[in-house]
Amino acid sequence: MNIVSWNVNGLRATLGKGLAEKMDALQPDILCMQEVKARPDQVSDLWLASWPHRVWNPAERPGYSGVLTLSRRAPLSTSTGIGEPEHDTEGRVATMEFETFYLVNCYTPNSQNELARLPYRQQWDEAFRRYVARLAESKPVVFCGDLNVAHEEIDLARPDSNHFSAGFSDEERAGFTQLLRSGFADTYRRLNPDKRDAYSWWSFRGGARARNVGWRIDYFCVSESLMPRVTGAQIHSDITGSDHCPVSLQIDLH
Repeated sequence: MNIVSWNVNGLRATLGKGLAEKMDALQPDILCMQEVKARPDQVSDLWLASWPHRVWNPAERPGYSGVLTLSRRAPLSTSTGIGEPEHDTEGRVATMEFETFYLVNCYTPNSQNELARLPYRQQWDEAFRRYVARLAESKPVVFCGDLNVAHEEIDLARPDSNHFSAGFSDEERAGFTQLLRSGFADTYRRLNPDKRDAYSWWSFRGGARARNVGWRIDYFCVSESLMPRVTGAQIHSDITGSDHCPVSLQIDLH
């Protein structure tokens, strides 16, 4: 199975930049998108309609956040949110249940400039950890998306100057460590423990992408029991159309 995740930073804009053709080239069985910034009734697109199974979770606030999961395989069930009302108004999680695993599409809140939203982010991190750990009690979990954290210094180009920046604060990194310690593996880093200069997000400012001054903040994580079934994990930095690039996971899931 090939699963792709991409923060599209505006679904309608990215559709206009060739999203369909770019994703068809990757041939995903499931496509998870974040920051779609749209409701279903705002997007009329034949390519999207060609996917037989779709789960939207738009934010209540128009033009903000939102996730969308598209699947060729029929899920047993679907859900949105994490079951905690204080966290479920911003369109950040969509879940598909399959016979042998759960797939969770996530767009983690950004801590914002000067870490203004860090206290909320810490609450979110713990709530999301509880959610995926609870799912994992019944069957293995694959979760993916823009998790808005560069876990280790190897995961961003300029760690020394970013220890107090959103996405690389000690608190956010510790939160991700706790998430992994709950029984999950960061597939890309597990397969590429020493790989440097591998990033999935670049600022629009200062020609950062051309110079590869980036961050790895988009992930596929799996229950440890699934790690032996992972056959590949890629960062598709050649695919443009957003400030993020797609990431993908190849895994043997029956």
